[in-house]
Amino acid sequence: MMKRVIPITALFLDIGGVLLTNGWDHLARRRAAKHFKLEWAEMEERHALTFETHEEGKLTFEEYLGRVVFYQKRPFTRAQFRRFMFAQSKPYPEMIALFAQLKAQHRLKITVVSNEAREVNAYRIRKFKLDRLVDSFISSCFVHLRKPDAEIYRLALDISQAPARQVVYIENTPMFVQVAEGLGIRSILHTDYESTRAKLASLGLQEG
Repeated sequence: MMKRVIPITALFLDIGGVLLTNGWDHLARRRAAKHFKLEWAEMEERHALTFETHEEGKLTFEEYLGRVVFYQKRPFTRAQFRRFMFAQSKPYPEMIALFAQLKAQHRLKITVVSNEAREVNAYRIRKFKLDRLVDSFISSCFVHLRKPDAEIYRLALDISQAPARQVVYIENTPMFVQVAEGLGIRSILHTDYESTRAKLASLGLQEG
């Protein structure tokens, strides 16, 4: 008797590293420190103390900037710093196109599961029109949970109404992949377009 293949009905996607570059990672912060002539180590220490709270939506963007950068007088404005922060986000067009095609062809639900601060998240959704592709955003700033907390994945399953065995999760952080797999969600550790495309095809999600 042939084993029945369980169809995939939903994709869970990370944003930073999968659909877009990371929004505000250590490389972006280092560029900002250099550009604005900030003391990198001090800025990084202050960032580390506040960022989880900020990503969980419990600290506003202005409060974050006040604690990390503008706790003393600066020769530049918050608006200038904000513009620089947002400009660090760049798209991965072939990844976005791949998921758009797979969604249309296989009638998939697409859910984002992402650790992002509210203002950066809102900017990225608007700027790169992610709401055209994505059905629901389980962003840490909205749900007050962050990966690797397993609860954020349980919430994504509940909101997408997709059984874990019918979901494929694409993520570029190994620990987050392991947590999702522990909940029975098949996961792809994303490193590049070609290998992720091939892995999706092997699971029955091919284009054409």
